Amino acid sequence: MNFPSLFSPLKIGPFQLKHRLVMAPLTRMRAAKPSLAPRPLNVEYYAQRATPGGLIIAEASPVMVTGFGSPGVPGIYTEQQIAGWREVVDAVHANGGVILLQLWHVGRVSHSSFQPGGLLPVAPSAVAIPDLKTGTADGKAVPYETPRALETSEIPGVIDAYREAAKNALKAGFDGVEVHGANGYLIEQFLQSHTNLRIDQYGGSIENRTRFLMEVTKAVAEVWGADRVGVRLSPYGVANGSGEPDPMPLYTHAVQSLNPLGLAYLHFIEPRSSGAGRAEVNHQNVPSAMVLFRPIWKGVLITAGGFTGETAEAAIAAGHADAIAFGRIFISNPDLPRRLQRGYPLTPYNRATFYGGEEKGYTDYPAHDELEQA
Repeated sequence: MNFPSLFSPLKIGPFQLKHRLVMAPLTRMRAAKPSLAPRPLNVEYYAQRATPGGLIIAEASPVMVTGFGSPGVPGIYTEQQIAGWREVVDAVHANGGVILLQLWHVGRVSHSSFQPGGLLPVAPSAVAIPDLKTGTADGKAVPYETPRALETSEIPGVIDAYREAAKNALKAGFDGVEVHGANGYLIEQFLQSHTNLRIDQYGGSIENRTRFLMEVTKAVAEVWGADRVGVRLSPYGVANGSGEPDPMPLYTHAVQSLNPLGLAYLHFIEPRSSGAGRAEVNHQNVPSAMVLFRPIWKGVLITAGGFTGETAEAAIAAGHADAIAFGRIFISNPDLPRRLQRGYPLTPYNRATFYGGEEKGYTDYPAHDELEQA
């Protein structure tokens, strides 16, 4: 065993994991159309990556029809979607794995072509994403539109959509849920000062900007129990036009506010990884989210962002994190835990096949033994 810390047991909420190598939530845009329900291809993909006592965080799933910004991503607000996810969950459980669903609303990271009736996407404030293009529903590259600011009276309805999605995830048999508060999507748009210009109780002070995150997390925890709920944050992220000028005060308050809830875990994205399919981010001297916030967070800490077996082992051995989430190399190595544990070589990923399509670059990456036989 090359990595004793990475392959030591860990308790997360009620679950006793056998190793600390987590599959990160990864948007792959391969749900059935037009239902946006998971299909047999998705079942196969997750089953390939499930290990006894291993944690999978399933891809971000919009909690309501206005929460979409990409084609082919699975939702969690219809009976058909619940049924599709149930097949995925059953396959992961059959292989001994634990699986949580990431709950998503993209906010302004959308386009009117994805929205009911062709309306504008919603956001905390009418602030467009500058200098970036988005894709329309028919695949054209266009500038982001200026979103419509949510009315104060509409916000409880959005929080209710998260609550209903949490109930739907429960119906689908998931083991818990993760609240997506990272990567420039709706919750982070409420958190950050440049995207939240509100003057009601959801804007202005750090406490007010954190309110939406807290209300969503508490609503979801009412459904599941807090020990089956995780939250993902990206304090130093730059995805989808995000970025707080001084992240420490904001995210310190957010983490301190989440502490008393007794959540299953907090999940960070390290700033060296862009977190939204953009090219690699190799900042020099970027701060480490896990190192900065470890002293503040009282519970289990998962972190993600370009880790190798060696750097993951070092982070856990040093006590900076309790588990490491892997994304891109889990795509191309369905048996990633076994490969790292036994020192087998890793298959490189093909970025061109990350989003959309069928089996190619999705379920056709072989496990190590198959490679040897070939």
